[in-house]
Amino acid sequence: MRPGMLSRRGALRHMFGGALICLALLAAGCGLPGTIASGSALPAVAASPTPLALPPVRFPQDEAPHHDLTEWWYYTGHLSARDAAGRTHSYGFELTFFQTLRGQFAPYYAAHFAISDLTRGQFHYDQRAAFAPPDVIPAPDSTSGFNLALAGWTARGLGGRDQLAATMSGYAINLGLTATKPDVLHGGNGIITYGDAGYSYYYSRTRMAVSGTITDHGARLTVSGLAWMDHQWGNFVSLAGAGWDWYSIQLDDGTEYMLYVIRDSAKRPVSMFGTAVARASGTAGLQPDTLRFQALGTWRSPHTGGVYPSGWRVTIASRQLTLTLMPLLRDQELVTAQSTGVAYWEGAVAVRATTAGGRVIAGVGYVELTGYASVPSASPSAAVP
Repeated sequence: MRPGMLSRRGALRHMFGGALICLALLAAGCGLPGTIASGSALPAVAASPTPLALPPVRFPQDEAPHHDLTEWWYYTGHLSARDAAGRTHSYGFELTFFQTLRGQFAPYYAAHFAISDLTRGQFHYDQRAAFAPPDVIPAPDSTSGFNLALAGWTARGLGGRDQLAATMSGYAINLGLTATKPDVLHGGNGIITYGDAGYSYYYSRTRMAVSGTITDHGARLTVSGLAWMDHQWGNFVSLAGAGWDWYSIQLDDGTEYMLYVIRDSAKRPVSMFGTAVARASGTAGLQPDTLRFQALGTWRSPHTGGVYPSGWRVTIASRQLTLTLMPLLRDQELVTAQSTGVAYWEGAVAVRATTAGGRVIAGVGYVELTGYASVPSASPSAAVP
């Protein structure tokens, strides 16, 4: 989330699954996904006043980087492959690029790459961070899409045809993604406002067909699968709060759901948001009073000591739908001290949807959880001058 910590996605992942990123925590010594980790000399910032009338989202212009405080491009997905012996391999993946702008400083980029190796029952991740030349951000009217590169990891795309590449110890991906539905503008017009806290733009490509390769411990396998892409940007800062839960759901009947819950420091829900995407690509907002979320269990991280919910039942009353989401691996926690300075759980899940008439629909998804754990104090911070 796919991750800014409310004060990722309270802002990652998330409209609010992304929009509440804690940009002002630089001075407080607490970084967040999408921001620069503690110890930096970059200044804290205030939100920019929200204009009375914000310009609408424009394609393809708004696929490219913007001159805003915070921005990210966020991919999650599920892949399958068959090796030379005919054995099936299954994976989840996350690849995320964050851009942070602060005054006269050069653009700061961070990236996270994770593989959920479902066949081995293992989770692996890596991270990158660096300043970039100021001219990395194109002119506002650019129609060339985005072309992100950080220490050998790349993401580029235009018009719903994207290419991703990343490597880490034991794994590498080279994936082509093609959107099979139009872009989804959350909030109806893709603009989320927060009053004094600023505003955020947020759109998703909720169903992208994936093909390409994964290199798994030296074995290069041809993969296919299904991915989800979020793009969010804006001049927003942290709000009081502690975190969020974000869900992307892709059902086998061709429908998708984006859901999020923003929590305060006592982990009480303070805001909810959702978007439903029909099989025929129509979208509809989901009213908060129609959403119910229930954790089915917990998982304690051996890395941070944080206790996360693990397994969920989500009821969407307006759709007469009950969703059960179960982690495909219990441990899918990233501790990103060297890039964004946070610990969060971002994991592949299996989905089972049940309609009022008893029909069962299978699916897959990703869940992002922030605010449940902190980076251990012994962990090194990102090296930001």
